[in-house]
Amino acid sequence: MKFHTRRQSLAMLGGGAIAAAVSQPGITHAETAPPAGTNPIITNAFTADPAPLVYDGRVYLYVGHDEAHGDQLFNMTEWLVYSSDDMKTWTPHGPIMKPTDFKWAVRDAWASQVIHANGKFYLYAAVEHDDSDKGKAIGVAVSDRPTGPFVDARGTALIGNNTTTPNGPHSWDDIDPTVFKDTDGTTWLVWGNGKCYFAKLKANMIELDGEVRTFDLPDYVEGPWLHKRGALYYLTYASMDKEKRMETIAYATSNTITGPWTYRGLITGTAENSFTIHPGIIEFKDQWYLFYHKATLTLNGEAGATGRRCVCLDYLYYNPDGTIQYVQQSQAGVSLPPKKA
Repeated sequence: MKFHTRRQSLAMLGGGAIAAAVSQPGITHAETAPPAGTNPIITNAFTADPAPLVYDGRVYLYVGHDEAHGDQLFNMTEWLVYSSDDMKTWTPHGPIMKPTDFKWAVRDAWASQVIHANGKFYLYAAVEHDDSDKGKAIGVAVSDRPTGPFVDARGTALIGNNTTTPNGPHSWDDIDPTVFKDTDGTTWLVWGNGKCYFAKLKANMIELDGEVRTFDLPDYVEGPWLHKRGALYYLTYASMDKEKRMETIAYATSNTITGPWTYRGLITGTAENSFTIHPGIIEFKDQWYLFYHKATLTLNGEAGATGRRCVCLDYLYYNPDGTIQYVQQSQAGVSLPPKKA
């Protein structure tokens, strides 16, 4: 089944061309902050691609910083991190890294995720490689603290077009990394636009351990996220609404990390004002949560758009058979108490 790629779809939305990105330093600020726990949960900057990490009684939320102006689409020059111990009030910790901190990269702070391993914090991020391996690539950085700063852990890309995935569908297929440590200690990396790639990581967290393979998932576009509940594995991802030509969030389940995966349907629908949507799922203090982005925030007179998104949060619930209940994206978010079991 054929879908428009992210770039083709965004080009249609943007009048046929993607505007050049112009760097704008600093974080914009909201004039008035909404009540804690309401959506969007981050209001001091346009943010996207949420990747939550539970560590030492807090949730650390890693996001890309949308800096597009006017009709620009993606202009992202840094990653930010916020933290919370109640899921309602989020403390900003500032930028943790920029793409050019990878000496082989030239731009684009696209989706990332951080994992704690070996007493350190490892960030896996999609960036634009320089001309030596032109196209999107995945780098890995490391820090002693969840709030960074992060530094390049390898000096070279972990995943690139000319090396690990030379037969991808296009030059920007190596994006949206998600990393997952299984209960047996094995760590897996999943990523991709157009194809869903996966590979095992070595214990040092900065090298692949074996070949790159692919998962076959219905309507898969990008933005994978792995989690486990009990003995069941869940692979959540951005899928395509064929009528609206916009992304939704779908999921599949499996009894093994390598599949086969059984498609289970949608977790939630399209994001308001945004072609893209990106999932992040965690359990915190015995409650499950779904992070995602849409584009309903206005900052400094600029309205939300595909290049100016905002991270949101809603409760996530499971049925007795392990399937996930559909999430109705809400303005109240988690300002209201969760439903009783």
